[in-house]
Amino acid sequence: MPRVKRGVIKNKRRKNVLSQVKGYRFGRSTKEAAAKEAIFHAGAYAFAHRKDKKNDARKLWQVQINAGARTEGVSYSKLMGSLKKNKIELDRKILANLAEFHPATFSKVLSHAK
Repeated sequence: MPRVKRGVIKNKRRKNVLSQVKGYRFGRSTKEAAAKEAIFHAGAYAFAHRKDKKNDARKLWQVQINAGARTEGVSYSKLMGSLKKNKIELDRKILANLAEFHPATFSKVLSHAK
């Protein structure tokens, strides 16, 4: 079997790994094994936090809707219940936008929901 020299490929792979961890601290930016582990963890965190970002946005929408509804004298839960009962299918993102930037339109939606 012929001998395989791996210098070029191995150096290319190492360069690629270390370029991904540029800016990391301590050995994670210079040592290949630590860098690989850091990349794996970073990928896992990135995946999880993309999901968390959506959850955080929904929480913010709920707070904005509640603040808008309280000015009209209705709680968030009563508002969402009456919207569902009256078959008004506006999602929380739209309602939050209306409550924050278009309060007159939001109050019309509330009056239809009551």
